[in-house]
Amino acid sequence: MSEQFDAIVVGAGPAGMAAASLLAERGAAVALLDEQPAPGGQIYRGIEAASPGLRALLGAEYAHGAGLAARLRASGAAYRPGSAVWNLTPAREVWVSRGGASSMLRARALILATGAMERPVPVPGWTLPGVMGAGAVQILLKTAALRPDSLVLAGSGPLLYLLAAQCLAAGSRILGLLDTTARANEWAALRHLPGATGWGLLGKGLLLKAQLRAAGVPTWRRVSELRLEGGGAVEAVSFLAGGQRQRIETPLVVLHEGVIPAQQATRALGCAHEWDAGQRCFRPVLDGWGNTSIDGVLVAGDGAGIGGARAAEHAGRIAAAEVLRQLGRLDAAARDALAAPDRRARAGHLAARPFLDALYPPPPAILRPADDVVVCRCEEVTAGALRQVAAQGCQGPNQAKSFLRAGMGPCQGRLCGPVVSEVLAEALGRGVEDVGYYRIRPPLKPVTVGELATAEG
Repeated sequence: MSEQFDAIVVGAGPAGMAAASLLAERGAAVALLDEQPAPGGQIYRGIEAASPGLRALLGAEYAHGAGLAARLRASGAAYRPGSAVWNLTPAREVWVSRGGASSMLRARALILATGAMERPVPVPGWTLPGVMGAGAVQILLKTAALRPDSLVLAGSGPLLYLLAAQCLAAGSRILGLLDTTARANEWAALRHLPGATGWGLLGKGLLLKAQLRAAGVPTWRRVSELRLEGGGAVEAVSFLAGGQRQRIETPLVVLHEGVIPAQQATRALGCAHEWDAGQRCFRPVLDGWGNTSIDGVLVAGDGAGIGGARAAEHAGRIAAAEVLRQLGRLDAAARDALAAPDRRARAGHLAARPFLDALYPPPPAILRPADDVVVCRCEEVTAGALRQVAAQGCQGPNQAKSFLRAGMGPCQGRLCGPVVSEVLAEALGRGVEDVGYYRIRPPLKPVTVGELATAEG
């Protein structure tokens, strides 16, 4: 027999922890499922086990997660770490593998708090060993207190500078920080500056940059034509800055060009999605409470559109308040009153988004890379191959699977999907929203035949 809950929350980052805590505190039977061994998600990863020194190194924003984790532990929610959700249905059936066994859970409401993923950065040489994403370096810092000896960071966005400051504080030698933000973006962002001055977000960014300058970190601005060089591993990075070609020898290059919503779960469910032209990504269509196009299925946090950890936390509680209404535990007026502080706070944290979106759009070179750049790493499909099949009649990402096997490798299109859509849209002379995205089918995560054979549901 499958287990029954009032609500199931998928993902134990800030949105998921906040949602599950509030639901349990209000008497709902709620399960919180997460693949990691401890709560926190990516932003608060390892927060419960982090030493005082590591918390100090990673800063107050990271330490804030300890309160969320403690509240979750005290809430009475059925928190189940090590749970890989591999299938979801519109009937709010959730198939999960845990401890080598699979089972199916049912709920009256489902909140997806699956967060974000780093935007792929397909530049020449990005598949070389020694090239990492910013998130991967943060995982090493947060879970094992490991830091790179020396590195080059390249890309744009707040996380790039935050990671640089964290690596510097940890004792890493930063050989170069290569900022790809274009001058035109700076001018475009200026008109949004008046609305972005609240909550100290811009001040924090300016402080990070000042710290890096004071430490003498070599920094190049308005970088373009990034190329990673090496044989068996990365050995150097070359780039254009100030009209001149530069080259830095390095054993590690960290790339980051922002984050985008993780859409595998919402796609698999069949939720309606829309194209976000500002953030150059797809996201689920939601109302003001997080409801998707499927009854009883809600999305909270960065999976709904990028807003950051604090905005995600508030979104989790807003979605929980709506679920309490759907469960009949609150009427609409009581829901509104409960959610009002979080709605105000979330709006405040999102006030800077128009400024950040205008300042840090992804560079065209990574959305529509050169022909020889690998786009689908799993199947080694280049951008040029995609353009070729578009000329032969391929009309979108799903047909590209038949032509090239693009998106059919172990990552199931997570890394190549955004770029495949962009490249095909350009080649076909159509909008990305028209070309669309991969059709996602279960299993969302690897599951063994043995687990399927013994699955309880």
